[in-house]
Amino acid sequence: MKKRTLPLAAALMAVTALPAFAQGRFDDVVRTEVLQGWDLPNGQRLAAVRLVLAPGWKTYWRAPGDAGIPPHFDWSRARNIGAVSLNWPTPDVHEQNGMQSIGYTDQVVIPMHITPAKPGKPMRLRTTLSMGVCSDVCIPHSVKIDEMLDSPDLTPTPAIVAALADMPYSASEAEVQSATCRLSPTEQGMQIEARVALPHTGGTEVAVIEPGVPGVWVSEARTARSGNTVVAVSDMMHADGGAFAVDRSDVRITILGANYAVDVQGCTAG
Repeated sequence: MKKRTLPLAAALMAVTALPAFAQGRFDDVVRTEVLQGWDLPNGQRLAAVRLVLAPGWKTYWRAPGDAGIPPHFDWSRARNIGAVSLNWPTPDVHEQNGMQSIGYTDQVVIPMHITPAKPGKPMRLRTTLSMGVCSDVCIPHSVKIDEMLDSPDLTPTPAIVAALADMPYSASEAEVQSATCRLSPTEQGMQIEARVALPHTGGTEVAVIEPGVPGVWVSEARTARSGNTVVAVSDMMHADGGAFAVDRSDVRITILGANYAVDVQGCTAG
């Protein structure tokens, strides 16, 4: 039962930090930089946002863990941007006060494949990034980004190339043999048991399960390895307490190992 109160606990932590945040004490926690990138043959622009964190601070990955705050980009005020696909480099796993969080320290470069709404026209990268940052306290933070994407040098940007190289391996690259998911109803939602057959990724492996359903909270996965298979079990519940359905093809399982990470998209019934 304690696990199920964590989303509320995290929200309360964020609220208690708001007065200090509103007074501007944390304005210098994150510095942002837009990397212009280069145009791709398919008409997309490959650009990036670099986040540089103050010493001792960290921020969260797209699936932040039990007490984390997931990052969110609001693209509603962008101009001539039809679609944005974010590419998240492999994060680190942190343990603090008995809770697990997943994210980045020092800095992170987030590559973005940007599709223009009108090809050949200027694009204005105007967005607000809502995120969580943590040191001795965890607070919600927002960063405003507003920059025109000019005609780039066609030479790939080294920092973006490095960030793409640091992304988790795909299932085929990691020689995943199978990925199955068993769904079971619980009193307050659903339990998912994922089994992924793949070579050992090194050290203590941590699995993260994302159900692909908006508004559904997922507990920290209980992860173990049995031979050539990683077994991960998480509880799921909807934020409003209502019923929900999970499409296995939308389930995303990331396995974070000491040597490399693996991104498995979709699973079959098991």
